[in-house]
Amino acid sequence: MATVIHGIKNCDTMKKAFAWLAEHGIEHEVYDYKKQGVTPEMLGRWCDALGWEKLLNRAGTTFRKLPDDLKAGLDRDRAIALMVDSPSMIKRPVLERDGVLLLGFKPEQYEAFFQA
Repeated sequence: MATVIHGIKNCDTMKKAFAWLAEHGIEHEVYDYKKQGVTPEMLGRWCDALGWEKLLNRAGTTFRKLPDDLKAGLDRDRAIALMVDSPSMIKRPVLERDGVLLLGFKPEQYEAFFQA
């Protein structure tokens, strides 16, 4: 079963997820979307599975620094465009295993995800 963790390697939450995966002996690939990029198709699939409202990190500095006109009236397509232009706006990590996605990191959620 291939496990891929998508995010930004230097992110503190990503580091916690890496540590959890290592501690539990779960082999995984890392996809750093800040370095490797992210496509509208990838984000569209994630939005369909997770919801664009959850995927877009509105609490992050990158989003908060946007002009108000770009933040107003957001919808799925505009959110995807923002995330493609600035991958830092994507909540992380996005964990993928056998086509199933999990957003964010909480040890208890990872435990349940890998027991299923």
